[in-house]
Amino acid sequence: MKNILFVLIGLMMTFSACAKKDYLVTIKTSYGDIKVILYDQTPKHKENFLKLAQNRDYDSTTFHRVIKDFMIQGGDVNAKPGNEKKIEYTIPAEFVDTLFHRKGALAAARQSDDMNPTKASSGDQWYIVQGTVSAKDELTTDMQKIDQYMRQLIQKPEYAGLQDEVRKIYYEEGQMAYAKKLMELKPILEKEFNTAFDKNYPADRLEIYSTIGGTPHLDDAYTVFGQVVEGLDVLDKIASVETAGRDKPVENIYITMKVEEISVKKLERRYGIK
Repeated sequence: MKNILFVLIGLMMTFSACAKKDYLVTIKTSYGDIKVILYDQTPKHKENFLKLAQNRDYDSTTFHRVIKDFMIQGGDVNAKPGNEKKIEYTIPAEFVDTLFHRKGALAAARQSDDMNPTKASSGDQWYIVQGTVSAKDELTTDMQKIDQYMRQLIQKPEYAGLQDEVRKIYYEEGQMAYAKKLMELKPILEKEFNTAFDKNYPADRLEIYSTIGGTPHLDDAYTVFGQVVEGLDVLDKIASVETAGRDKPVENIYITMKVEEISVKKLERRYGIK
C-alpha cells in the first residue's frame, strides 16, 4: 500500500510539472521574428509586459531607437499614431543578481537618474541588448575609478598632450576605444597615484561578457526581465540599420506581438533553458 502511495505521489508531481504553463512572446518584424521568455523573478515587469502584449498595445509600435553594438529600443505605446491610450505609470525596479545584460537580454527603459533616483522602469518602453564582447581585464577593473584618476592625471602640466589625445578618442572613436585607452594608462595611473584599480567580478557574468557579450555597464541600474531564446540574428540585422537623428531608424521597423501559452517542459526541451 505504501509503495502504491509513493508511485501515485510521483505521478502527480510529474503531471503537475508537465501541466505547468508559461509564456513565449514573439516580436514580429519585417526583418524576422524575435522570441523571448519572461522571468518569474521580476513579476511586476513580467505581468505588465504580458498585459500590454496580449491587449495588442504593442502592435504598430516601432523600434524607435537603434544603436549598433549597444541595443535596440521599442515599445513606445504613447507614440502610436492616433493612439488615445497613454501609458503614464512606472514600475518599481526589480534588480536580480542572476539577471544581467548579456546579449539578448530584454530590459526596461527608464528616465535618467536625476529625474528618477529610484530607477523605476517605464510602463511601456523596453530594449533588447546587442552589446559587444568585453576583455576580462576590463571587467575586473574599476573603470569608474580609473576614469576619475585619469581626469586628474591630464590636469598635470606634464600630461597636457595626453589630454587632447584622450578627448579625441572619447568623442571621435567612441566608448570602446576610450576604455581601451584607459586600460593602457592603468600602469601609469597606479604608479602616479599609488593605488590599485582591480575589483571582484561575478564569475558567471565574467564568462558570459567575455564570450557571448553584452552591456555590463547597465547592470544593477536597469531591470532585466526577459531573454531572447530565438532570433539573435534578427536582433543583429535590426541593430545594423541606417539611423538618423536621435538614433531613429531611417525606415520605420514596425512591431507586432504574439503571446503563446506553452508548457514549461516544452520550453525547456525546445530552448534548453530552466
